[in-house]
Amino acid sequence: MVSVERIYQYIYGDQKKGGELYIHLRTARRWRRKRLNRKHQRGQIPNRVMIGERPEVVQTKARFGDWEVDTIIGKNHQTAILTATERKSQFELMAKTDGTKADSIKKEMINLLAPFKELVKTITSDNGKEFAQHQKIAERLQSNFYFADPHSPWQKGLNEYNNKLIRQYLSKKTDFNLISNKSIDMIITKLNNRPRRLLGYKTSNEVFLTIFNHSVALNT
Repeated sequence: MVSVERIYQYIYGDQKKGGELYIHLRTARRWRRKRLNRKHQRGQIPNRVMIGERPEVVQTKARFGDWEVDTIIGKNHQTAILTATERKSQFELMAKTDGTKADSIKKEMINLLAPFKELVKTITSDNGKEFAQHQKIAERLQSNFYFADPHSPWQKGLNEYNNKLIRQYLSKKTDFNLISNKSIDMIITKLNNRPRRLLGYKTSNEVFLTIFNHSVALNT
Protein backbone atom coordinates (compact mmCIF):
# COMPACT_ATOMS: atom_id res chain seq x y z
CA MET A 1 0.00 0.00 0.00
CA VAL A 2 1.30 3.46 -0.92
CA SER A 3 1.61 5.67 2.17
CA VAL A 4 0.06 9.13 2.49
CA GLU A 5 3.56 10.58 2.84
CA ARG A 6 4.65 9.07 -0.49
CA ILE A 7 1.57 10.46 -2.26
CA TYR A 8 2.35 13.97 -1.03
CA GLN A 9 5.98 13.58 -2.09
CA TYR A 10 4.83 12.66 -5.59
CA ILE A 11 2.34 15.56 -5.79
CA TYR A 12 4.83 18.19 -4.63
CA GLY A 13 7.53 16.72 -6.85
CA ASP A 14 5.15 17.09 -9.77
CA GLN A 15 4.44 20.68 -8.74
CA LYS A 16 8.14 21.59 -8.71
CA LYS A 17 8.30 20.37 -12.32
CA GLY A 18 5.40 22.61 -13.31
CA GLY A 19 2.65 20.03 -12.89
CA GLU A 20 -0.82 20.80 -11.56
CA LEU A 21 -1.68 17.73 -9.48
CA TYR A 22 -1.58 19.97 -6.38
CA ILE A 23 -4.76 21.78 -7.47
CA HIS A 24 -6.74 18.65 -6.57
CA LEU A 25 -5.65 18.86 -2.93
CA ARG A 26 -8.21 20.02 -0.36
CA THR A 27 -6.65 23.50 -0.20
CA ALA A 28 -5.42 23.61 -3.83
CA ARG A 29 -2.52 25.67 -2.54
CA ARG A 30 0.68 26.32 -4.44
CA TRP A 31 3.90 26.31 -2.46
CA ARG A 32 5.35 29.80 -2.32
CA ARG A 33 8.72 29.96 -4.02
CA LYS A 34 9.84 32.58 -1.54
CA ARG A 35 9.47 30.04 1.23
CA LEU A 36 11.24 27.33 -0.71
CA ASN A 37 14.19 29.53 -1.63
CA ARG A 38 14.79 31.45 1.56
CA LYS A 39 17.41 30.30 4.04
CA HIS A 40 15.80 27.76 6.32
CA GLN A 41 15.97 28.05 10.08
CA ARG A 42 17.84 24.78 10.30
CA GLY A 43 20.91 24.96 12.51
CA GLN A 44 19.35 27.46 14.91
CA ILE A 45 17.89 24.70 17.09
CA PRO A 46 20.54 22.91 19.15
CA ASN A 47 20.72 19.13 19.53
CA ARG A 48 17.85 18.27 17.22
CA VAL A 49 17.05 14.63 16.59
CA MET A 50 15.63 14.20 13.10
CA ILE A 51 12.64 12.10 12.13
CA GLY A 52 14.84 9.49 10.46
CA GLU A 53 15.87 8.35 13.95
CA ARG A 54 12.29 8.04 15.18
CA PRO A 55 11.19 4.44 15.93
CA GLU A 56 9.40 2.74 13.04
CA VAL A 57 6.44 1.94 15.30
CA VAL A 58 5.50 5.63 15.25
CA GLN A 59 5.03 5.55 11.49
CA THR A 60 2.80 2.48 11.65
CA LYS A 61 0.44 4.07 14.24
CA ALA A 62 0.43 0.75 16.04
CA ARG A 63 0.39 2.35 19.49
CA PHE A 64 -1.00 5.33 21.36
CA GLY A 65 1.21 8.15 22.59
CA ASP A 66 2.93 9.57 19.51
CA TRP A 67 2.12 13.26 18.98
CA GLU A 68 2.57 15.82 16.21
CA VAL A 69 2.73 19.48 17.23
CA ASP A 70 2.71 22.87 15.54
CA THR A 71 1.73 26.49 16.06
CA ILE A 72 -1.00 28.44 14.30
CA ILE A 73 0.06 32.07 14.04
CA GLY A 74 -2.42 34.90 14.48
CA LYS A 75 -2.68 38.47 13.22
CA ASN A 76 0.62 40.32 12.72
CA HIS A 77 2.51 37.25 13.96
CA GLN A 78 2.05 38.46 17.53
CA THR A 79 -0.10 35.65 18.88
CA ALA A 80 -0.13 31.89 18.49
CA ILE A 81 -2.13 28.78 19.27
CA LEU A 82 -0.29 25.56 20.01
CA THR A 83 -1.84 22.43 18.52
CA ALA A 84 -1.06 18.80 19.32
CA THR A 85 -2.40 15.70 17.55
CA GLU A 86 -2.13 12.12 18.80
CA ARG A 87 -1.38 10.00 15.73
CA LYS A 88 -3.33 6.79 16.40
CA SER A 89 -6.60 8.38 17.62
CA GLN A 90 -6.28 11.75 15.77
CA PHE A 91 -7.19 13.32 19.13
CA GLU A 92 -6.53 17.07 19.10
CA LEU A 93 -5.48 19.55 21.79
CA MET A 94 -5.22 23.35 21.47
CA ALA A 95 -4.06 26.16 23.73
CA LYS A 96 -3.36 29.86 23.36
CA THR A 97 0.22 30.86 24.19
CA ASP A 98 1.71 34.01 25.67
CA GLY A 99 3.52 34.64 22.40
CA THR A 100 5.54 32.94 19.69
CA LYS A 101 8.85 32.65 21.54
CA ALA A 102 10.36 29.30 22.49
CA ASP A 103 9.88 29.83 26.24
CA SER A 104 6.15 30.43 25.79
CA ILE A 105 5.76 27.38 23.58
CA LYS A 106 7.72 25.21 26.03
CA LYS A 107 5.57 26.30 28.95
CA GLU A 108 2.28 25.77 27.12
CA MET A 109 3.24 22.42 25.60
CA ILE A 110 4.17 21.01 28.99
CA ASN A 111 0.90 22.30 30.47
CA LEU A 112 -1.09 20.95 27.53
CA LEU A 113 0.36 17.42 27.48
CA ALA A 114 1.17 16.87 31.16
CA PRO A 115 -2.36 15.60 32.02
CA PHE A 116 -1.83 12.83 29.42
CA LYS A 117 1.78 12.16 30.36
CA GLU A 118 1.27 8.39 30.40
CA LEU A 119 0.41 8.62 26.71
CA VAL A 120 3.23 10.88 25.54
CA LYS A 121 5.95 8.67 24.09
CA THR A 122 7.18 10.84 21.21
CA ILE A 123 6.62 14.38 19.94
CA THR A 124 7.32 15.46 16.34
CA SER A 125 7.45 19.10 15.19
CA ASP A 126 8.69 21.10 12.23
CA ASN A 127 11.89 23.15 12.40
CA GLY A 128 10.42 26.40 13.67
CA LYS A 129 12.53 28.27 16.22
CA GLU A 130 9.60 28.22 18.61
CA PHE A 131 10.52 24.58 19.36
CA ALA A 132 14.09 25.42 20.41
CA GLN A 133 13.34 24.31 23.98
CA HIS A 134 12.57 20.77 22.83
CA GLN A 135 15.02 19.17 25.24
CA LYS A 136 13.35 20.69 28.28
CA ILE A 137 9.93 19.68 26.94
CA ALA A 138 11.09 16.10 26.42
CA GLU A 139 12.65 15.98 29.88
CA ARG A 140 9.54 17.24 31.66
CA LEU A 141 7.22 14.91 29.76
CA GLN A 142 9.68 11.98 29.84
CA SER A 143 9.33 11.56 26.09
CA ASN A 144 11.45 11.78 22.93
CA PHE A 145 11.29 14.82 20.65
CA TYR A 146 11.91 14.60 16.88
CA PHE A 147 12.00 17.09 14.02
CA ALA A 148 10.50 16.55 10.57
CA ASP A 149 12.70 17.14 7.54
CA PRO A 150 12.56 20.68 6.09
CA HIS A 151 9.72 21.29 3.60
CA SER A 152 8.12 17.91 4.41
CA PRO A 153 4.66 18.70 5.84
CA TRP A 154 3.41 15.18 5.07
CA GLN A 155 5.72 13.84 7.80
CA LYS A 156 3.28 15.23 10.36
CA GLY A 157 0.27 15.17 8.10
CA LEU A 158 -2.42 14.55 10.74
CA ASN A 159 -1.54 17.74 12.57
CA GLU A 160 -1.33 19.66 9.29
CA TYR A 161 -4.80 18.40 8.33
CA ASN A 162 -6.35 19.30 11.68
CA ASN A 163 -4.74 22.75 11.54
CA LYS A 164 -6.51 23.36 8.23
CA LEU A 165 -9.79 22.41 9.87
CA ILE A 166 -9.05 24.83 12.71
CA ARG A 167 -8.36 27.58 10.18
CA GLN A 168 -11.98 27.30 9.10
CA TYR A 169 -12.80 28.83 12.49
CA LEU A 170 -9.72 31.05 12.95
CA SER A 171 -8.52 32.90 9.86
CA LYS A 172 -4.99 34.24 9.44
CA LYS A 173 -6.28 37.74 10.25
CA THR A 174 -7.60 36.66 13.64
CA ASP A 175 -6.15 38.31 16.74
CA PHE A 176 -5.96 35.38 19.13
CA ASN A 177 -5.92 37.75 22.09
CA LEU A 178 -9.60 38.33 21.32
CA ILE A 179 -10.43 34.62 21.24
CA SER A 180 -11.79 33.24 24.51
CA ASN A 181 -10.86 29.88 26.00
CA LYS A 182 -14.54 28.98 25.63
CA SER A 183 -14.20 29.42 21.86
CA ILE A 184 -11.06 27.26 21.84
CA ASP A 185 -12.94 24.55 23.75
CA MET A 186 -15.78 24.74 21.24
CA ILE A 187 -13.42 24.16 18.31
CA ILE A 188 -11.72 21.24 20.03
CA THR A 189 -15.06 19.68 20.90
CA LYS A 190 -16.17 19.87 17.27
CA LEU A 191 -12.92 18.33 15.99
CA ASN A 192 -12.74 15.54 18.53
CA ASN A 193 -16.36 14.57 18.01
CA ARG A 194 -16.12 14.21 14.23
CA PRO A 195 -16.57 10.57 13.13
CA ARG A 196 -13.34 9.55 11.41
CA ARG A 197 -13.24 7.05 8.56
CA LEU A 198 -9.80 5.78 9.60
CA LEU A 199 -11.19 5.09 13.07
CA GLY A 200 -14.08 3.00 11.79
CA TYR A 201 -16.29 6.11 12.04
CA LYS A 202 -15.68 6.41 15.75
CA THR A 203 -14.74 9.83 17.09
CA SER A 204 -11.28 10.77 18.33
CA ASN A 205 -12.79 11.33 21.77
CA GLU A 206 -14.16 7.80 21.89
CA VAL A 207 -10.88 6.20 20.84
CA PHE A 208 -8.43 8.31 22.84
CA LEU A 209 -10.36 8.68 26.09
CA THR A 210 -11.04 4.94 26.22
CA ILE A 211 -7.34 4.11 26.15
CA PHE A 212 -6.46 7.05 28.42
CA ASN A 213 -8.97 6.02 31.08
CA HIS A 214 -7.69 2.45 30.84
CA SER A 215 -4.13 3.72 31.32
CA VAL A 216 -5.13 5.75 34.38
CA ALA A 217 -6.92 2.73 35.86
CA LEU A 218 -3.80 0.59 35.50
CA ASN A 219 -1.72 3.19 37.33
CA THR A 220 -4.08 3.62 40.28
